[in-house]
Amino acid sequence: MSAEGTDESSWALDPEDESGAVVAAVGRQLKMWREAAGLDRSAFAERMGYGADLTRKIESGIRIPRPEFLDKADAVLGAGGKIAAMKVDVEKARYPKKVRDLAKLESEAVEIGSYDNVVVTGLLQTEEYARALFGLRRPGFSEDEVERLVAARLARQKLIQRYPAPLLTVVQEEAVLRRPVGGKMVMCGQLEHLLEVGRLRTVEIQVMPTAVEERAGLGSSFTVMRLKGGTTVGHNEAQLASRLISEPKEVQILDMRYGMIRAQALTPRESLTFIEKVLGET
Repeated sequence: MSAEGTDESSWALDPEDESGAVVAAVGRQLKMWREAAGLDRSAFAERMGYGADLTRKIESGIRIPRPEFLDKADAVLGAGGKIAAMKVDVEKARYPKKVRDLAKLESEAVEIGSYDNVVVTGLLQTEEYARALFGLRRPGFSEDEVERLVAARLARQKLIQRYPAPLLTVVQEEAVLRRPVGGKMVMCGQLEHLLEVGRLRTVEIQVMPTAVEERAGLGSSFTVMRLKGGTTVGHNEAQLASRLISEPKEVQILDMRYGMIRAQALTPRESLTFIEKVLGET
């Protein structure tokens, strides 16, 4: 456990993660600054308020340093901002590899289509909704891991504000809008957020009413992304797996299925009216 009482294991680096070279380089730099200051690991750890073993792991490149760790190390070692500046280098490594891979694809997309029948699509979740959602997982995440996952989810959402932003179309099942994740206040905030972003020119939200008899997507949630180079890929995340779909025949099926789902759902204008109605009933 760290000085803050959080589970340090949530910041362990995946040995197959390509960002390991960056984390290792940061660890080597930190060790050089510590040794130049004439401090052994125990003395450094005492001044830092962290365990000596955590320092060893960070210097060895097997543990990702948290931003506050680098800030404090900068102050303790008198680095004048040079250690703190390395936060930029490890920022992406803070997030799980599968999240970074998905975020990279999303950043290259000119159009993203998402069908979600369980929860609000990740790109449109509020911070409170996302935190409540991760808090519901079993076996449970540590508080540190929840914060890490929430930060990663919010970081992905920056593409909605960029210019030019990709066209984002989302189909949400009515049941998702009525499922009180996090309680009444959190859900009201989430519905208000959907109304806000749903009015953006680059975002179209459609609702699939429960009463609709014919629908093409009862299997599972999925995403279809059209990339800048003309390639189309799919993404599906199930209980214990996150899968990128690039085989042309499979992508074609997802693309066709998504088109049918959109045709079966309410129009974007009708959907905003529907969301307003649900908000009033919440």
